[in-house]
Amino acid sequence: MTQSRAERRLAELADRLKRLRGDLEVAEEQCLHFEDLAEDARLRALVSETPAAERQHRDAARQAETMARHRARLREEIGSLEEQQDDLLDRFYSDV
Repeated sequence: MTQSRAERRLAELADRLKRLRGDLEVAEEQCLHFEDLAEDARLRALVSETPAAERQHRDAARQAETMARHRARLREEIGSLEEQQDDLLDRFYSDV
């Protein structure tokens, strides 16, 4: 890989990592919010013991789980890109 191509690829990876880390920060906040909503709905379902409250709890728990999976995918993608970046840097500096 030529030096200019490696530099371009490193810049692309850095930009993508920056965006994904921003997305992860938002996802972390949303996870906390949805987890709080799910916990509130769980407590309401326990206290009221109504089918409607139980449905709301299941829906809230499902939303929290969906957001947790999204957050996990972002973390995995960030980890993968960091590995690619490390490999590229190793190759880049071994060629210099």
